[in-house]
Amino acid sequence: MRWLDQFPLAVLVVLALWMAVAPITPEPHLIEKLRMLSQGQLSRPLDMFDLCLHSAPLLLLVWRLWRQFGRRSESP
Repeated sequence: MRWLDQFPLAVLVVLALWMAVAPITPEPHLIEKLRMLSQGQLSRPLDMFDLCLHSAPLLLLVWRLWRQFGRRSESP
């Protein structure tokens, strides 16, 4: 996971925010796909791909922040 630790944090934050809100109108894809998932309407492969594509940078950001800051609190 060294590649994630070496990836610039600022770039990852911008990418995660951008993919989370793209496209802004009429509704961000991530919000739309999460709503579809909660309603049980997420059945098309394209919709599943969209959910993965738009949430992947956010998951990487959370993972990167946990690796950078979370391990410090676990150390003796």
